[in-house]
Amino acid sequence: MRTVLIVEDDLINARVFSKILTKRGGLDVKHTENVDEVIRIAQTGEADIILMDVSLSRSVYQGQSVDGIKITQMLKSDPQTASLPVILVTAHAMEGDRENFLKQSGADSYISKPIVDHQQFVEQIVALLPDKNNG
Repeated sequence: MRTVLIVEDDLINARVFSKILTKRGGLDVKHTENVDEVIRIAQTGEADIILMDVSLSRSVYQGQSVDGIKITQMLKSDPQTASLPVILVTAHAMEGDRENFLKQSGADSYISKPIVDHQQFVEQIVALLPDKNNG
């Protein structure tokens, strides 16, 4: 069973994502907006992919408030977690910024919310899952 870590400060969004991913994708889901926990889960390999909300309003790391871009940068700059795929989740209002977000953060892809096409959402995530067959 593959695990998606949802980093999202809106519980309703997190629930919607969880439901789609478990029901349609047959995936396992974890959810947290606690940055230390995100990093721990990434380092221990408990998640196969991370769905990272760009605008986290409450997340703090080492006393500083951080957003999804910053957390992704931290994960991508650590050799231990750099290969873990991260998909940024952005609101439609930010669409013009998506390329910037990807460049800045080093994320692997992005998805805009609200999620309209559930099947496409699942397929986009599954497509980025690392291949488990080779070990």
